[in-house]
Amino acid sequence: MDIEKFERWLFAEGKAPKTIESYVNDVKGFQSYLQEKLKDMPVLSRFSFVKYKEHLMKEGYAVSTINKKINSLKVYNDFLRTEGIVNESFIQLKRDRIKIADGSEETVDALTEEQVEKLLFYVEDRRKVTLRNKLIVYLLLYTGVRVSELVGIQIADIDFLTSSLKVTGKGGKRREIGLRQDVLYLIRQYMKEERSGSVFSDSPYLLLSQRAGKMHRDAVRDWLAKISKELGFKLHPHLFRHTFCTRLLKKGVDLTTVSKLAGHSTVNMTAKFYIQTTRQEKMDAVQLL
Repeated sequence: MDIEKFERWLFAEGKAPKTIESYVNDVKGFQSYLQEKLKDMPVLSRFSFVKYKEHLMKEGYAVSTINKKINSLKVYNDFLRTEGIVNESFIQLKRDRIKIADGSEETVDALTEEQVEKLLFYVEDRRKVTLRNKLIVYLLLYTGVRVSELVGIQIADIDFLTSSLKVTGKGGKRREIGLRQDVLYLIRQYMKEERSGSVFSDSPYLLLSQRAGKMHRDAVRDWLAKISKELGFKLHPHLFRHTFCTRLLKKGVDLTTVSKLAGHSTVNMTAKFYIQTTRQEKMDAVQLL
């Protein structure tokens, strides 16, 4: 299906540019899945939607991310109906969105220290991991940025003198995150050894892909999913964000500081997600009895 036609329809419906970009990216992700896994399936059906939702849950996407994608596909379904391409609604938000019971804990999964160590050893192997991909792991692990923020980092956002990174988050809000010396060293190394040889080396963006210049967030997710098989535990971008916040809280950093570093709109949001201990900690606690 012509994605540009969908884009024009969203514009005509009065959607904001960022909303259009989000819808279009989610539909592209769905289409990529269809082409890869369900080669001869129609553009959208109840079966293909359910399979895609199962795939997202299996890959460990956050509930909020899955629900956002479901919402995008519902809008896409509406578009296909107005175009006469399909004649029914395959998606109903009330039925299909993943629900979290009121008052229930949102258990936060985070990498254990052993998993972090195993991952850091893995990315040291230059035969398996490029400098760019090693830098991706370091930035996710030591800055807690969202994957959309990660691929949006520009060279001008990095201040080597003050060892800091300016990040543009949700709603265009800017925040500053301190950078460890090993992260700064890796940025310099990547820019000198790999990035300088790219045909897109004039790009303002830090992380470059070979085909499109600016790296796409799906490429980050796909690579993390690929190395998960070798490492023996699942990796996805948001897991690093959880790990970043959880490790800071474990080391005694106050909630307000963690909230500011993560770019949360309120401290309550940080508390909601991170004040809960991880599953492993709960298990360890019970074992002490």
